[in-house]
Amino acid sequence: MLTRRHFVVTTAALFSAPLASSVSAKTWPTASQKAAWDAQVTPFGFDLETTNPWGFNSRFLPQRVAANDGLTPGDIHVDAVARYLYHVEQGGTAMRYGVAIARGNLYEPGTYTIRRKVEWPHWTPTQSMIAREPETYEQFADGMEPGPSNPLGSRAIYLFVGDRDTYLRIHGTPSPQSIGGRASSGCVRMVMAHINELYPRIELRSTAYLYSAEESVTSSS
Repeated sequence: MLTRRHFVVTTAALFSAPLASSVSAKTWPTASQKAAWDAQVTPFGFDLETTNPWGFNSRFLPQRVAANDGLTPGDIHVDAVARYLYHVEQGGTAMRYGVAIARGNLYEPGTYTIRRKVEWPHWTPTQSMIAREPETYEQFADGMEPGPSNPLGSRAIYLFVGDRDTYLRIHGTPSPQSIGGRASSGCVRMVMAHINELYPRIELRSTAYLYSAEESVTSSS
């Protein structure tokens, strides 16, 4: 059961101005290429709630749990303490997924609007990422094409404050061993096979609540 009340913040104090993407010309995969990649990142005989070739703790496998009254169906709640993402459903339930969150102070709790969704997205590191870790990110300053090794993985859900892209994402990861930890540069990571299942059920203009890493949303299951 989700017991934490909605976390509301003054977003103007949390975020700096957006950074322009450095990708000037993008190529997009065909439908057949996307289908082939989806098959590549989906384990054989995949069952959402039991398949775990990645070897992480079984509590991070997706589960349907009870939700408190009053939560809005379609919204997302991220518990940064337990490393869970909840997608609220009709009828008083929520699907719960294991996630990884950002390292240290790179995690930014807040209330966001989902304004964009992309299958097999491009990725470009932000200027702050390049400045912080040039040896890791500078080589990708012009962007990376979609594919199973792309840091955004198979699906990306884009978090906005008003009309402004925060450059925070909920996305798949080519590093599923990071689930349950603090690994990213700001985003919320999911197993690609898991976000592929969640993605079509996410509606644009729904709300994503990222709770503080010092506070928790708990489940009855």
